[in-house]
Amino acid sequence: MLAASAAALPALLATAGCRSSDVFAGPDPLAGRPSLSHDVITLQAVIAAEQAMIKLYQAAVDSNLRATLPSTGRVEVLEGLLAQHRQHLGQLQARLVMPPGSPSGSPSASPSPGAVPAPVTIARLRAAERASAADLLRRLVTVQPALAQLLASVAASDATHVAALGG
Repeated sequence: MLAASAAALPALLATAGCRSSDVFAGPDPLAGRPSLSHDVITLQAVIAAEQAMIKLYQAAVDSNLRATLPSTGRVEVLEGLLAQHRQHLGQLQARLVMPPGSPSGSPSASPSPGAVPAPVTIARLRAAERASAADLLRRLVTVQPALAQLLASVAASDATHVAALGG
């Protein structure tokens, strides 16, 4: 009998002109999935940017940029920076918590395949690192402190990458 009463409640509320949120505290179970929080949307954007950075570094490592580098140690620098970006991606993805059954689940762990970016130069990598650090710093004031701390750490790392690339 209790189950039948619970099943009939939404219909009863509808005929009375009430919404379920008028009776119950919390999210309205009849309203559908709640929208994603600002922090989740920000984190998804930062993850996508980190994936793009990984793709850029991978193209640099795989391309003829190796032949044009001034020192043999530069290839190892690029590979080290690529490894750091992959580590950042893992840290960012570990922070992403999506509601069960969410259609926009966690971005993939590896960058999506696609066209290799235009020729990758050291100057282009430096510019990308500078832009990434600046973007992350702009986002700091808009997110919760725990996420801001992670973004600040990644931004600081990106700024050191500029120096490692000779800029």
